[in-house]
Amino acid sequence: MALRSDSKKRSFGIPGKGSKAQTPSRQSKGSVRRTQMITTYGVGSLVALGDQSFLVSGLDTWRVNWAPVIYEPNLQRWLGVTHFRLPPADNPPSGDGVKIRRFPQWYSCSKCKDLKPYKDFGGGDKNTCQACGTTLTPSRFIVACVNGHLDDFPYWEWVHRKKGASGAERTSSCKLSLHTTGSSASLASIIIKCSCGEQSSMAGSFGKEALRSIGVTCRCRRPWLGRGADETSCGEAPRTLQRGSSAAWFPVHRSSLSIPPWSQRLQQLLNKHMNQITKHRDDERSLRVVIETFIDGTEFTVEQVLSALEARDKLAEESLDDDAKLDASSRLRAKEYKELEAGVSAEHLEDEFECEPAPLDPSAPRPAELDKVMLVKRLREVRALRAFTRVEAPDRLTLREREAKLSLEKLDWLPAIEVSGEGVFLSLDNASLRTWEQSPGPLHRADRIRGRHEVLLRERAERAGVRATKADLTSEVDARFILLHTLAHALINEWSLDSGYPAASLRERIYSSDTMKGILIYTAASDSAGSLGGLVAQGDAKRLRASLTSAMDRVSWCSQDPPCMESEASGTDSLNLAACYACVLLPETSCETNNAFLDRASLIGTPESPEIGYFTGLRTS
Repeated sequence: MALRSDSKKRSFGIPGKGSKAQTPSRQSKGSVRRTQMITTYGVGSLVALGDQSFLVSGLDTWRVNWAPVIYEPNLQRWLGVTHFRLPPADNPPSGDGVKIRRFPQWYSCSKCKDLKPYKDFGGGDKNTCQACGTTLTPSRFIVACVNGHLDDFPYWEWVHRKKGASGAERTSSCKLSLHTTGSSASLASIIIKCSCGEQSSMAGSFGKEALRSIGVTCRCRRPWLGRGADETSCGEAPRTLQRGSSAAWFPVHRSSLSIPPWSQRLQQLLNKHMNQITKHRDDERSLRVVIETFIDGTEFTVEQVLSALEARDKLAEESLDDDAKLDASSRLRAKEYKELEAGVSAEHLEDEFECEPAPLDPSAPRPAELDKVMLVKRLREVRALRAFTRVEAPDRLTLREREAKLSLEKLDWLPAIEVSGEGVFLSLDNASLRTWEQSPGPLHRADRIRGRHEVLLRERAERAGVRATKADLTSEVDARFILLHTLAHALINEWSLDSGYPAASLRERIYSSDTMKGILIYTAASDSAGSLGGLVAQGDAKRLRASLTSAMDRVSWCSQDPPCMESEASGTDSLNLAACYACVLLPETSCETNNAFLDRASLIGTPESPEIGYFTGLRTS
C-alpha cells in the first residue's frame, strides 16, 4: 500500500491504478502488502517506515471508495456487517489510501542527545534535528494497557520519580536527554538525564506495577482514532513496551470458508452486482429489470436469483446476541465440517468449493487411525479483522471487555482479505479415537494442559474484573483437541518439505467437538501461489501413508530431547507439554492458537509409555 502524508496526517495504500489527482500536500510515505493490513499492520498497529514510526489510523479515515467489496454471508451475519472491503489500493498520484499518524511523539537525537516531542526539534517532515541536522530516532519505549490504550512513555515522571515534582514544574524548567553507556545491552545502560541534575536508567521500567508505583495512571489515549477519541476512565495499570514488541498489537481475526450455497456460481454472480441490487430492492419491477440485465447470457432465471436473494435475507435476519456470537464460531465450523466430510463436486468452473474423496489404492491401504481423506481442490476463505488487543493476547473470556475499536463510529463493513487455494481434509477413525481418548495416559496429559489453561482463565478474569460463570472458566481443551492440533502441526512441517509450499504458506483449521474429529490443512496464499496443486497431491493414498509415517518418525525425536519430551510445561503461559520449535511449533501465521495446546506425546507416546500415542503403530523406528 502506498503510504501518504500531509502536514498533520499520513496515509498509505496498496499500489494499484490511481483514479484521482493527488493533493499537493499529501505524500506517499511507503507501502505494505494488502494482506499485511489484516495480519501485521492493521488499525492501531505501529509501522516503521525508514527512520520514522507511525500508527495506522481508524477505519473511518480510510478512503475505500475504490476498494473491492467482499461478500461472505455466514461471516457477515456473525460479525454484524453488510459486507467487507479489501484495504484500498492506489498509486501515489491518487488521493486514496490509509491514513497513518505519527507515533510515538517523543524522538531523540543521537548527536546532541536531546529527548523531546518531535515537533520541538523543528525539522518539519524531514525527520532531522534543526540544531545539528542529525536524523532523529523515534522513542524506543511506549506505554500500553490491557484495555488497548496507547501512550508515549512518561520520561518526565520516570526521571523525577524520587523528587515528586509536578509535571508542569519540570516542563517549564527542565530538558531531557538520552544517553547510553555502552557497557551492556541491558536497560541499565540506557540513561535519561534532566538538566536539573536528576537522572535515571530505564532498569525496572518494564515491571507490571512500575509506572503505577510512581503515580502514573493510564490516560486512556487512543491516538489511532485521532484527537478527541480518548476515553474517560481506565483502572488498568499502564505497562512499558518496546515499540516493536509483538505485545503492542494482537489482531482479532474471524474467518469463514465459502461453502454451498455461498460458494456457488449464482451467489458469486450476486456478489458482483449487489450494489445495483441494493439500490432497487424496494422496487420489484426495477429489481427484475436489473436482474434480467446481469443474467443475460447465463443459465439462471430471475426466479432463481430472487430465491438466492431471499436465502441471504433470511440468514441476515437471524439475530445473534452477544453470547450467541461467541458460539457462532463453533456453529460455523460445524457447517464447514459437514460439507468437508460429505464432499461437494463443483457444478461450474467458477464454483469456489470443490471437495472429493481421495481415491482408494489397494496397494496402499488407508491407515486404520483415519476415517476419511478428502481432497479440497478448490476453496475460498474470507479473513476479517474485527478488533485488536494490547499487552495480552485475546481470549474468549475477556475479549468483549478488552478489545479495542477499529473506528469511532460503528461501520457496516470491516477490512478483509480473500484466500483462494487448496487443501486436504482428514478425519480420525471414530472407534480408534474413542478407545484412545478414554485411556488414562492421554487423559492425564491433557488434564495437565487443561488445568493450567483454567488457572490462566481465572487469573485473567480476576484482573479484568469480569464476572465469570463456571462454564466461562472451564477450558474447552481436551485430549481430542490436543491430538488433532498436534497432528496438524506435524503434517504441515512434513508437507512443507514435499508439497512446494513453505510452512508459513500453510494453515490449519481444527474441527474438534463431540461430533467433529478432523483437520483441514490448506494454503494461505492470497494469489496464484495458493493453488499450485502440490498440497492436494499429498492426499494421494501412497503419499499420505508415507508422509504420515515420516511425520511420526520425525516427531518421535527432537534435538531438544530429553528435556522437550520430559517437559512438565512449555510454551506461552505453559500451555504445552512436549512441544518446541525443534519439533512441532509453526510460524504464528499457520497456527490458530498461537502455538498453544500441543503435545507430541499424543501422537507417538513417550519412551516409557509409547502406547499413549494415537499413531504409535505407524512409526518405523
